[in-house]
Amino acid sequence: MDEMKMDKLVKTGTTTIGLTCKGGILLASESKASMGYMVVNKDVQKVFKIDDKIGITIAGMVSDAQQLINILRAEISLYKLQTGEEISISAVANLLSNVMYARRFYPYYTQIIIGGVDSTGAHIYSFDPTGSCIKENYVSTGSGSPFVYGILEKDYKDNMTLEEGKKLIRGAIRCAAQRDMASGGEKIWIAEITDKGFNLNEDKLSKLK
Repeated sequence: MDEMKMDKLVKTGTTTIGLTCKGGILLASESKASMGYMVVNKDVQKVFKIDDKIGITIAGMVSDAQQLINILRAEISLYKLQTGEEISISAVANLLSNVMYARRFYPYYTQIIIGGVDSTGAHIYSFDPTGSCIKENYVSTGSGSPFVYGILEKDYKDNMTLEEGKKLIRGAIRCAAQRDMASGGEKIWIAEITDKGFNLNEDKLSKLK
């Protein structure tokens, strides 16, 4: 990776979080889009639905992330048409890992979190730009993640409820927004994924205490 490409990757900031909770998954992000020291947009969505019970967060270059989302949505639809079955979270994770690894010499400049619920339970996976895939109970990506991890390491507990998880996420992203100049914006996006489906909500960042 040459110096110019690395500089472009480092200067793209955000904060995303994934939590495994009792009864489901939470995926979240703030809403600031930055380019170097410039705020490009204060209301950008970084959490997306890719299937009925599967979501994704993005950090890094938006164009690369958008392409990966389109690939995943298309491959999941083909799988369901060909097999008549729901795809597992681990299968989606393996698919994304292979797609990203195939471009390891010219990687997608993005960090991804995938989370969802299938017949085996709730699962979260994180990915680096070369396709490394790690299963997590909780994870954060982006430039605000060092601030978030201090809170997650302290307060995350196994089998915490979805409401407890949302409270933890709000506090962690608020901390990142206060300390990381590339994180913030107007909103916090939080996706709740359970066996009933995918539900995306937003909170005003300015109103969080």
